[in-house]
Amino acid sequence: MKILTSSIALVIASFATGCTDQNETETSTLQGPYLGQSPPGLTPIPFAPGLVTTDAFEDGGVFSRDMNEFYFVREGEQDGQLETIVFTQENGLWTKTVMVGEDAEPYYRYFAPDDRTMHFGQQYKERTDDGWSETKSLGPDFEHINIMSLSASSQGMYVIDERGENDDGLLRYSRLIDGVRDAPKPFGSEINSGTRNAHPFIAPDESYIMWDGTRDSGFGNVDLYISFRQQDGSWGAAINMGPAINTDAYEAGPKVTPDGKYLFFVRVVGTTDDNPYSDIDIFWVDAQIIDTLRPEQ
Repeated sequence: MKILTSSIALVIASFATGCTDQNETETSTLQGPYLGQSPPGLTPIPFAPGLVTTDAFEDGGVFSRDMNEFYFVREGEQDGQLETIVFTQENGLWTKTVMVGEDAEPYYRYFAPDDRTMHFGQQYKERTDDGWSETKSLGPDFEHINIMSLSASSQGMYVIDERGENDDGLLRYSRLIDGVRDAPKPFGSEINSGTRNAHPFIAPDESYIMWDGTRDSGFGNVDLYISFRQQDGSWGAAINMGPAINTDAYEAGPKVTPDGKYLFFVRVVGTTDDNPYSDIDIFWVDAQIIDTLRPEQ
């Protein structure tokens, strides 16, 4: 595994977003896929210890579709404000950029299967020859929903959550039919049961949906769940992803890497009296663990 060395050259770059904040960029000798990390097996391990995973707060880890960009958020080392960290691979080397101010938003990013659309909440940006476009709205059918996370299938199906005042955690879906997007509809009780349902991920082929939530059958806190598509097109009963993934701590934010090889999620590993989420780490595990949960049909 390659690590960052002391020969880091620090430069200051301003992104083409029009933001006046300055972003720090580090060019390093970090090489190889997945930021040069040794892949995990069927037991989850922290992703890139010391580089991504630290003793503080990290969340929202996601790769772009071409696997050449990795985004996550963390607490700033100096002022505790949230920063977005972007690792970009070019010519075999990874460059780290610390985005601050307006550039640091959004919190939860999702790259559509075409890799030309980056979703965040009710909004999105499109990739252009000059970078990312201005922020655009998903439209009036979505503007009244306080969306934290959006995931999309290759067929254009959106799966979204809603940040509500209560812990209901409603999950919805929206299909693209003959080029026209329909209004979001709630899933049935197979998925929308329990509380705090959030951060959904739909497989590109729509064969399963993962999310996090709280149920009486869980491990004592927010757990990861999965529902598989049935032969008749309906969704199967929610399956707790089990003790290999879930603990009595908070697990959330499941997503599979675009190459289909690894499942990423976050887990609370440390709390304080003032902050129950003081130390959140990004974990990864071989995505074959999903197949071990698939019911026989």
